[in-house]
Amino acid sequence: MPNTLGYMLTWTTYGTWFQGDKRGYVKKGVTLPGDEALLETNKESQSEETLRLTPQHKKVVYDAIINQADEIGQKVLAIVVYSNHIHLVVDYIPKPISEVIAYYKKAGRLALKAFGLYGKIWTAGYDKRYCFDQKTLEQKIKYVRNHPV
Repeated sequence: MPNTLGYMLTWTTYGTWFQGDKRGYVKKGVTLPGDEALLETNKESQSEETLRLTPQHKKVVYDAIINQADEIGQKVLAIVVYSNHIHLVVDYIPKPISEVIAYYKKAGRLALKAFGLYGKIWTAGYDKRYCFDQKTLEQKIKYVRNHPV
């Protein structure tokens, strides 16, 4: 198996993107087309209000992620925090991605709580895209940096 140079992580704020979404959705690394029935079922199971981050919230989350990366010794190669999702490209560290994403989601949640925002912050799960070579890593960095804010 090739060495992992880094990976891109993406996760969404609560209630902003469901399985079945007409824009497509990712499940187990595969992008799937929209499914109206699945989308409606997921919306009906939503237990709290949809969360969209304000500009102030986005800054709080950005800072929390940068600080968490420093704490766990991971280099942030690219990051963008939107009102409804986050893209993060980081270098490889020898920890399971599930543990790494948990650190980042928790850091963002706790920072927002300290800022006065309570309730569900993130959707369960996340997407991960491994980068096994420099070209792929650079493509992910470019994608995040060129993603319109």
